[in-house]
Order: sequence, then C-alpha cells, then structure tokens
Amino acid sequence: MVSKDNFSKEELEESVDVERIIQSIEQDDLEGFRSYFLGLHRYEQAEVFLSLDESLHSKLYHYLSPDEVALFMDNIDPDEEMFERIFDRIDSIYAADILTEMSYDNAVDILSVLSKEKVASLLVLMPREDAKEMRALLNYEEDSAGGIMTTEYISVPQDITVREALIVVKEQAPEAETIYYVFVIDHHKELVGVLSLRDLIVNDDDEYIEDIMVKRVVSVSAMADQEAVALKMRDYDLLALPVVDYQNHLLGIITADDIMDVIDEEASEDYSKLAGVNDIDNTTDTFLQVAKKRLPWLIALTVMGMITASILGQFEETMAKVALLAAFIPIIGGMAGNSGTQSLAVAVRGISTGEIKEASKMKIAMREMGSGFISGLVCGLILFVIITILYQEVILALIVAISLMLAMTVATLAGAIVPLVMHKFNIDPAVASGPFITTINDIISMLIYFGLATTFMSYLT
Repeated sequence: MVSKDNFSKEELEESVDVERIIQSIEQDDLEGFRSYFLGLHRYEQAEVFLSLDESLHSKLYHYLSPDEVALFMDNIDPDEEMFERIFDRIDSIYAADILTEMSYDNAVDILSVLSKEKVASLLVLMPREDAKEMRALLNYEEDSAGGIMTTEYISVPQDITVREALIVVKEQAPEAETIYYVFVIDHHKELVGVLSLRDLIVNDDDEYIEDIMVKRVVSVSAMADQEAVALKMRDYDLLALPVVDYQNHLLGIITADDIMDVIDEEASEDYSKLAGVNDIDNTTDTFLQVAKKRLPWLIALTVMGMITASILGQFEETMAKVALLAAFIPIIGGMAGNSGTQSLAVAVRGISTGEIKEASKMKIAMREMGSGFISGLVCGLILFVIITILYQEVILALIVAISLMLAMTVATLAGAIVPLVMHKFNIDPAVASGPFITTINDIISMLIYFGLATTFMSYLT
C-alpha cells in the first residue's frame, strides 16, 4: 500500500507527469485529466492523489466516479488524520459509495480510523448487505485475523460437479478478492476442503467437488494474532488463508497482499521497540509528539542509569587510588552493550520468525554465551597486550581483559535470555530493546570490573 511518506515529490515526478494532472484540474480539462489519470497504474494514482493539495481533491472527485476513486483508495494506507480530513470534504453519499466499491477489508481499515459519528452515518448510506459485512468486520480486533480478513471470497458446495462449480466461480469472481483458491463448504457452511482454479480446469466436468478437493485445509481462528497468521502463510507458502470460527464455519480469507502489509507493520513495530520508542516517528509529527513517544523509555532508562551511577559511587575509593581504572569504563561498558544488543537481535528475530522453538531455547542461550566468551577472550587478549605496552601495568591489563571477557559473556547470555523469558510469559520480546539491554549490561559490566579491581587492589597499588 502507499503511505503518504513513501515517495518524495522528485521520485514521483520521474514516473508520472504530476504537473500535467494539476494543469488539467485547474483548467477544468475533464477529458485530458481522465485520459491521463485513468491510464496510470492504481498505485501511481494513489501516489498522485496523496501528492496533490487537498484544495484540488474536491475537483478531482467531480472528475471521477466513486468506483474509480475506490480503485486507488484500496492502495492507500489508513491514516487517521488524513482520512478524517478527506472524508470531511467529500459529500457523505459519494463517500459511502466509495467505501461500498472498495474491498471490504480496506474499507473497514478506513472506517476504523474515522470518528464513530462519521462511521455510523456512512454505514446508514450504504446498501444493507455491504453495511452488514463491514459492521461484522469492525467488531474484530485490529491486529487479529478477523481484523485483516476480507469476506469477498469464492466458495462452492461439496456436493456439486466441476461443471456446476465453474458456473458458481464465474458468478462470484467479479466480487472476489482472489480467484486462485476455491473454498469448499458443506450445508452448515463449515469449511471442509479447498481446491485451486487449476483443479477445476484440468478435472473432468462430471467429477464431484468432494472427490477432487484437498480435505486437509490450513486455516486460522478469527482471533489469531496477525503476526501468527503471517508466519503460517509463509510456512505453508499460501496465496490466501481461510479464517474460521470456533465451529469451523468459514468467515473470510486473508490474502497475500494483506500479509505483506502486516509484515511491514510488524517489522516497523519491532524496529521501533528495539530503538526504545513506542512508535516510529512520522516526519509530520511535531516536536511535542516526537518527545511524547520517546519520553517513557528515556525516563525509565534515566532511572536505570542512576543505578549505574550509584554502583560507581560505591567504588569511589577504588577509583581514587587507581585513577587509570576510569579510562577503561567506556570500553568495557560499550563492548558489553554491543555484544548484548547483537545477541538480543538474534533472539528477537528467531522468536518473531518462529525459528526458535521451545526445545531449542537453552541451546540458543548456550550458543550465544559461548559466542560471547570467545569474542570476549579475543578482545580481552588484544586489550591486555595494548595496556601492557602503553602503561606497563600487567595487573591492570589483566583485570581489564578478564572483566571484558566476563562482561561480554554475561551480556550475550542476557541478550538471549531476556527476550526468551519475556516470550515465555507472553510479553512482546521486542520490548527488551537495545537501550534496555545496554543499560542492564552497563550495570553488570561495572559490577564485574570494579569488583575485580577492588579484589586485587593491593596488587594495583
């Protein structure tokens, strides 16, 4: 889908003559506008629409029918503020007609970001059957299978022939979001099988559907999380996935294009959490909105940072006696944080993609710890040689080297274990973000470093 931030004006103008479209609108050149605009790909039409000043939108609606607007509206990501402004300016009957012509799932995505009053008025103006379908979809959680499914699919009874099924497919195809899969239901509308369009074409016309259908159907519950749905579609390499209720009644389908949007959304969400923010900053956000998103994590990290400061305060006497110890705090803390963040990224990715199973969690943790130990040993040996040559302090070099090795070992173990434990308790592992792990590892590395330094103080002085 197109987002209002996807393309710069320069990139858009490379593929589309936007100035020509603007001139056609401003000069009331209806024929010229329709000839050029309707010849564009729907994706490009959506780009152009988002690039135009809102003052030009009202004229554009006069030049296009609701079903023509619906075609490119299907390709625009729902944005609360943007769609509130758009639907404030459109005549309510025209707006209802646009939503009616759109795919149900995309129309519901738009309705979900509009005010309740506006949604109620638009649903009243729609044909009863369309309004009924959209109301049903609005009842599902936004991030659930029911929230992203569409009810525009092809289904046939199991007790008809291929010839009869092809007639049904032709009847339902104009309204269906995809025709590659044909779902088979019984008299109770329970999902009992699936077949492809190819199956219908290559089999004999007199064959019965129940004899050629695949009876083992992969499906998901309407309440399933959208991330789990994406993983299932990836694992089974499906173009569409049926959604069922607790009694296996077919409710709708989720198509591959919807899952691509989900994957993008989930990746952005995980990235923002790993960056220590609640949501990726929008370029149109004000400085107050940006600060509001970032402050919760920053406040929490500030409080945790005070723990690190208090630990350093406890070892004030040690640093006073050997001031050179302070020079290596950034190296040990930074290396521990870096190795912990690397381990965290591996664990979070493994959990989100389903690669890490219950039985392999301990193996993953031990692997990361072993990696941290080897990396820490090598980096520690390098530091030992450098400090010994520069400062002629063998004991100090040994303390720094051992501290670095232990800190990196513990940091990689923590980076793997923290998200695994969070996942065990059904907490999103991405909240174990980079800044969070880094702060924890700062505390651990300082305890190790100054603990060793205090223990061997007599040798240092």
